[in-house]
Amino acid sequence: MTTVEYGFEKQLSGVSLAEARKRVTSALAAEGFGILTEIDVSATLKKKLDVDFRPYVILGACNPTLAHQALQGDPHIGLLLPCNVVVQEVSGGTSVSIASPRVMFSVVQRDDLEPTVTEAETRLRRVLDTLG
Repeated sequence: MTTVEYGFEKQLSGVSLAEARKRVTSALAAEGFGILTEIDVSATLKKKLDVDFRPYVILGACNPTLAHQALQGDPHIGLLLPCNVVVQEVSGGTSVSIASPRVMFSVVQRDDLEPTVTEAETRLRRVLDTLG
């Protein structure tokens, strides 16, 4: 696992985007997250701009329990939800990256949300750990 400025990432060597997406969805489910949205960036760019872009999908993942806790603390927190997960084709395989809840929630500066943020970050890091 690699930490990037506002998230964390794992490279899956020799794994197709379809297989990586399947693994990610399963690992997220095991941590209580469902997929609320899916954006096929490459298809959208082709349709809207007629440009080719590598296979790239943004998944909007949500853990209802954690989202509910955060929303009870701040009803505007929905602006930071759901948790974005990017699955993209890279040279030699696929990259999976997840936005860091800690970084995302740092803009609200609410100490009472710390336990929820910590739990979300822990669960999402475990997702990457289980991908292989």
